[in-house]
Amino acid sequence: MSDFERAVEFAARAHEGMTRKGSDIPYITHPLEAAQIVQTMTDDEVVWIAAVLHDTVEDTPVTIEDIRREFGERVAELVGADTENKREHLPAAETWKIRKQETIDHLKDSSDTDGKMVVLADKLSNIRQLAVDYENLGEKVWERFNQKDKNEHKWYYESVLDAARELAGYAAWQECAGLVKKVFGS
Repeated sequence: MSDFERAVEFAARAHEGMTRKGSDIPYITHPLEAAQIVQTMTDDEVVWIAAVLHDTVEDTPVTIEDIRREFGERVAELVGADTENKREHLPAAETWKIRKQETIDHLKDSSDTDGKMVVLADKLSNIRQLAVDYENLGEKVWERFNQKDKNEHKWYYESVLDAARELAGYAAWQECAGLVKKVFGS
């Protein structure tokens, strides 16, 4: 079994029973899609592994030490770079803006193209689903999120795209930009 296959199994176990926000779609589809997106940008298996594991530390009991022990330092670095400090002791709606700003600041300050690929793949997977849900539900879609203001989501996606502009030559970045315009307008 390859390291990537081990990572898929690890992520599937970690996300077992979880579903995508506002749906009954198994959550594992999101990290698998993120890995597939990254595979269109690089043939580096370490980056693929980080993409499939990107939400394990943020959304499950898995720790960054678990990732480091199982998959090595570089994977742990990449996963850690795409992991929000959720500030579990505070309501998520109250910390939304600061968590998103931290992601944007990290992207702007980072010269790690691999890390930006993982973040872009995560966001593209999310905006793909959001575009479908927005088409089906309209403005009601924002009710499922901690942040209910559509303009705040627009700010976040546009800021991520700007911070990852060095990836603008990739189809993934271009698709994400197009979906941001489709969902949020110019």
